[in-house]
Amino acid sequence: MGTVVEAANKDANGSILEKNPTVVFVLGGPGSGKGTQCANIVQNFGYTHLSAGDLLRAEIKSGSENGTMIQNMIKEGKIVPSETGIEPSFVLFFDCPEEEMEKRLLSRNQGREDDNIETIRKRFKVFLESSLPVINYYDAKGKVCKIEAARPIEEVFESVKAIFGPKNEKAD
Repeated sequence: MGTVVEAANKDANGSILEKNPTVVFVLGGPGSGKGTQCANIVQNFGYTHLSAGDLLRAEIKSGSENGTMIQNMIKEGKIVPSETGIEPSFVLFFDCPEEEMEKRLLSRNQGREDDNIETIRKRFKVFLESSLPVINYYDAKGKVCKIEAARPIEEVFESVKAIFGPKNEKAD
């Protein structure tokens, strides 16, 4: 599952003013740290975070027909199809060994039904089948920034900051 972060100029009400925001796809296996690092990016660089997983879970909670379909796909460890035609400025790829991701997912205990060993292993398989081709596609275009994500949160964010750079830092 991936997330999208966007940099956008906002007015006093928080409305986006920019017509062509900078879009960054954030990819990594389940438990690689995408959500944690996206929160840091939002706080330090002023991006807006759109989490595919959070949006899908909200749809499930709504009880809609789509929500039921999404819930069934997630239980099977499948990726919900998307029809997004957005071209990212770059792709931030959190590379993390499966053993580390599994350990993180089993210890986070967020009460998510997809945080059990059987579903986690299905999610790893789906990630390899679905996201790695996307990463390879953008890598061939020179758009992938790979970060070793098995390190402590602070060390990983130091690598993230180096990519986003001081020129993009949010003013205090």
